[in-house]
Formats: sequence, structure tokens, C-alpha cells
Amino acid sequence: MPPEAEIIIGRSSDLDMVLVEDMVSRRHAKMFVNGDEVTVQDLGSTNGTFVNGERVRRAKVNEGDRILIGTSIIKLVALDASSPDVGAGSKLEDVARHRHASQARSMSGTIDEIPLPDLIQLFGSSRKTAVLVVRTEEDVGKIHLRDGLIVYASINDAKHLSAEKCAGRILTWRHGSFYMEPSDNQPLPVSLDLRAEEILMESLRIFDEIQRLGDDLPPMNAVITLTLPLQAKLSELEPENLDVLQYVINHGKVESILNNCPLEDLDIAQRLVLLLQRGYLIRTGAVSE
Repeated sequence: MPPEAEIIIGRSSDLDMVLVEDMVSRRHAKMFVNGDEVTVQDLGSTNGTFVNGERVRRAKVNEGDRILIGTSIIKLVALDASSPDVGAGSKLEDVARHRHASQARSMSGTIDEIPLPDLIQLFGSSRKTAVLVVRTEEDVGKIHLRDGLIVYASINDAKHLSAEKCAGRILTWRHGSFYMEPSDNQPLPVSLDLRAEEILMESLRIFDEIQRLGDDLPPMNAVITLTLPLQAKLSELEPENLDVLQYVINHGKVESILNNCPLEDLDIAQRLVLLLQRGYLIRTGAVSE
């Protein structure tokens, strides 16, 4: 085995790793090995090469790093050095042989492997016009894109949720699948015209604020219910807290409450903490992931 090995990745059928999709250039990127080091280099592609969500021209990659090319993800995994004939170069060649016979496929995948923030950044840089549909076990989210801008978003087609809230909520989802639909050019209730970075920054800000609540707020997969028998008086609650209480009764899981209640996420989280502390609510368990 030579000390160096490389593969060329792209849409052209004569390359080492063939990815047949419209967001991949004919010669998109190159991965090469030098000893124990693995490097990825973009070859001037239209839509870019991303490492852990950041667009790169050339970067060293380490174990666990995610390389996103189109909607395909390549993850670097360490191998047992004691195994015979195992090396980074040989493994790279194995991957290339495996993917060389790739057939055309729809733009789809799982958000467990390709996080939504990475996808949104990719679609923004490629000025994509389409509808990104995201499905979890409980919800269906849609993010409408026009020339890479987020123009509308919805969860379960609910009319009582603002488009801005839906876009931010969907980008926090960590489990589920996604696929792309062509835009039908139908009139939308509102037009946001937001860059991906704006939504991502706002989502990060809200996430940080919610994190500051610490252990007072149960995790997203926790189930909370009305305390029975209820000793605290409902008459002492202001209308917004009564609304949140109703969404707890209807949905139970913390993430589902956030997904369906029209209040801002931080406002909901703070009210949940208050209702738990005052005895209106009790945590009853967690949904297994």
C-alpha cells in the first residue's frame, strides 16, 4: 500500500466516488491521505464542501468529523490499527469502490446524520428554491426556500404559529428524516426573506437563553402532566399560563409543547418552570429516543 492515497468525488461517472445529485459538481472535491492525516479539498464546486457545517476550501479532518457534499455525508471513523492491511488509504479506497456504483437518488436523508443547520447553510449558499420537508415521529415541518432565502415555514400546517417561530423550531429538531419538494409557486401567507444565518443565529440565541434555566426545565424528551389532585388554584394563573397549561394537557412532551404553542420558546420554557415550581405540573417520565 503506497503511503499516499486519494479519491476524487463528484457527479462525473469516471470518478472514484460518484454522487449523482444536482447539488454535486462534476468534479466536486478531493480527499487524500498522507500517513495518518486525512485532508479534504474543494475543487471549485458550485455549492461547496462543508466540514462540520463550515464551508471549506481545504481542511484536515479528524475522527468523527462530518464532510457534507451535496446531501451526502462522509464521516471519518478510526479503525483498529491491529487489523491486517488496515490503513486510512485502504479504507478510503474501500469507500470509493462502494460509492462508485451510486445511482441517481432523490434529495433525502436523516437529520440524525445531516443536521438541519448544515442543510440550511448548504441551500443558502447554493441559492436553492424548493420546500424542505422534515418529518419526526410526531410532527411535519416545512421550510420554503426561494433563491436560498427562507420565505416561509410551518409545523403541521398550523395557522396559529408564526412562520419565524416554525423556522426556528424546526432547526432545533435532532431526529427524523427530510426530503425536498419542488416549489409550487403558490401564494404564501407571509414572506420572510430571511437569510439562513439570521434564523440560525436567532435559534442559537434562544437555545442559549433556555439552557440558562438549567435543571429547572426538564429535557426536550421529558413528559410533564397536570398534577392530580390539583391543590394549586387555577384562578390565580394569568391567561398566558393557562394557555401553556392547556398545551401541556394536549401534548405532554416538552418538545411537542414548544412545537405547538404559539408563544415564543423562551417564554414557554419560563412558564413551564413556573408551573412546575408552583405545583401545577409534575414531570412523569421521558420518551425514549
